[in-house]
Amino acid sequence: MAVMQLVGYQLPLKHTHKEEELHIVLPCTSVVSSSCHSDFAGYLCYQCVVVQPLHKLHVVSPEEDFVHCGSLSRMQTIGKLMKVYITRRIPPEGMKILSSATGVCEVSMWDSDEPVPRTELLKGVQGAHGLLCMLSDKIDAELLDAAGPNLKVISTMSVGFDHLILDAIKKRGIRVGYTPDVLTDATAELTVALLLATARRLPEGVEAVKNGDWTSWKPLMLCGYGLSGSTVGVIGLGRIGMAIARRLMPFGVKRLLYSGRTTKADAAEVSGEFVPLDTLVSESDFIVVSCSLTPETQGLCDKAFFSKMKNTAVFINSSRGAVVNQEDLYEALTSGQIAAAGLDVTTPEPLPTNHPLLTLNNCVVLPHIGSATYSTRGVMAALSARNLLEGLQGGEMPSELAF
Repeated sequence: MAVMQLVGYQLPLKHTHKEEELHIVLPCTSVVSSSCHSDFAGYLCYQCVVVQPLHKLHVVSPEEDFVHCGSLSRMQTIGKLMKVYITRRIPPEGMKILSSATGVCEVSMWDSDEPVPRTELLKGVQGAHGLLCMLSDKIDAELLDAAGPNLKVISTMSVGFDHLILDAIKKRGIRVGYTPDVLTDATAELTVALLLATARRLPEGVEAVKNGDWTSWKPLMLCGYGLSGSTVGVIGLGRIGMAIARRLMPFGVKRLLYSGRTTKADAAEVSGEFVPLDTLVSESDFIVVSCSLTPETQGLCDKAFFSKMKNTAVFINSSRGAVVNQEDLYEALTSGQIAAAGLDVTTPEPLPTNHPLLTLNNCVVLPHIGSATYSTRGVMAALSARNLLEGLQGGEMPSELAF
């Protein structure tokens, strides 16, 4: 049996002759060299499929010294690895996948849990073929210019993509991978936890115990609002919105209202009623914002919005900070226009420690931890890595953003 050299690994080359046809069987799709057959001298494109008949391979010339699949346009020769830049430390599940991509790419990373400074980011992406970024990294024309013409794929470890300037990315023909679906359950769980913590004043209770304010049981001490018999309004009944609704209904919710661009077929599962936004705002005891950030939803929750809410209503946002006008929210909370608010997202992030919202007992602010479970972040990192590698090799990304 002949042997192929795969970037440092010895692999068996199985072949069968049938009418002058040689079938090359490769365990993976990496850069390969071979001298096992006189008509197959040179390099095999790293994008060639796992089983490739010889008659479908095209020998370019001895000078170019490689063989490639005629249907593929981009080629990579041995010793010329593609550069990948990662903007932050990521969970080991993702790094394991990237480090095992021998012969495909070389990885450099900002080795910190903190965001990479902008100047370092612009340096790091220079000449990169692939970029794995976070939602806190602004990917704009300046960065794309710094990266240069090699950049072919951006993989963001997030379901949101408002940090990506898509027009500039599309203009350069760059593919984008993201991580939808995998964080749905974790985000829904956190949203429900935030709603309960806000409505039942759990942070205030913890502080009362720590500060010695818990002197005895009192009839009205830290009374809040319950879900049983309530009306809940969900703005944006997509994947996460539905997951939130499913978790809330067993608490005895009486009505589930939702608003958005269109009705949702699966809303019947939670007896969801599609209503105009004004109806949802005025009739709901709890309002949960779970929509994506678009030009239409930016600043959606403003003074006019809060003025229509019940003064006993609780407002929850786990979507994007820019959906809410935070100055108007502060006014609504301090004036008694609404009862309380819980935020897992803010503008900016992190929220400055001297921000007025942080002075209020009836406002619970979390540091954007919707997807923060060990398992979810591991799956996100792995999906981001696979998106990146498939994009580099011209393959089908597990989750590619269509734009």
